[in-house]
Order: sequence, then structure tokens, then C-alpha cells
Amino acid sequence: MRGIEPDCIESLTETVVGAGLEAIEITMNTKGAADLIDSMVRCAKGRITVGAGTVLDKNSLREALDAGASFIVSPVLIDDVVGHCVKNRIPVFPGALTPQEVYNAWNAGATMVKVFPASFFGPSYLKELKGPFNGIKLLACGGVTAGNIKEYLSSGADAVAFGASVFKKEWLAKKDFASIGDAVKQLLHK
Repeated sequence: MRGIEPDCIESLTETVVGAGLEAIEITMNTKGAADLIDSMVRCAKGRITVGAGTVLDKNSLREALDAGASFIVSPVLIDDVVGHCVKNRIPVFPGALTPQEVYNAWNAGATMVKVFPASFFGPSYLKELKGPFNGIKLLACGGVTAGNIKEYLSSGADAVAFGASVFKKEWLAKKDFASIGDAVKQLLHK
């Protein structure tokens, strides 16, 4: 989730937990991200795993972990962030796109490599990556929708991430949590 407001945290937490989501991330480039993570962790009471996304340096990593983030996601491989997470057994999902980047992220110790932005190459790209990299766990991120989630998973994605297709700005602005919950359920039951 990116760009959410503090007054949405409790309702969003209840919505995604009720919809069956198991993990959620709040991006560190959201205003007050550390406080939002802390609030969501407290509201969730262990019912959902809360992580931090868009972690771009050690300072944001430290803020995220101090706030209670249980996993770390980045759009690219940042060696010192991944190194800290590996050393401290914190699940970490660095981003990559090219085969070399995927290979480097995995060898750095990624829990799973976030293929980002997946939508530009589509599910068939993940299938091609799995050819030489069948032992590397891949997370498809960017453009995953209810209309293509099955194709990503059948093409080799070990997991998928979704954001804007579910946490739409207009829904968040109107506090339309019912639509968000329905969209999560659609994705989870595909």
C-alpha cells in the first residue's frame, strides 16, 4: 500500500484480514510510513504479517524494523539492506527484472526475488526465467490483477503481489473498504 492515511489503518486492517490476506506491506515512501506500520501491526494483533516496501537504504530499513515490519521489499537489489536482512533472518524481497539482476538478487540471499515491473513482460517472461532459474523463487509484482493472476502463477511465479489494482486511490479517498475487500477476495479466490 502506498499513500494511505492514518485514519484508514484500522478499517484497512480489518478489511484485508477479513478478506483472507496473509501479508501486506506499506511503502516507506508513504508519508509517516513508520507510524502507519506500527499502527497496522498493533491493529492486526498477529492476524496478518505486516512488512515494509520501497526500502531503499539502511535508514529506511532501520525505521521499518523499529516500527515492527516483519519483512522487507525493495524495487531493486540494495546490498547492505539485503545483507542486514539475511544476517538477521528477516525475509527480504529485492526487486529485479533482467536475468542477471534476478541471479544477483537470489545469490545475495533473497527470500524471493521480486520481478518488477512484471506487467511489462507478462507471465510468459516468468516462465522463461524459470527455465534456467527453476530453483529461484520469483514474486510477480506490478500489474497483477484478477484477470491475470492465474496465468502468473501457472507460468512460474511462486507468489504474486498486488497494489493499485486493489488499493485504488479513489476507493481509499472515499474510504470504500467494501470494494477493497471484494477486490482482495477476487484475487485470492482465482
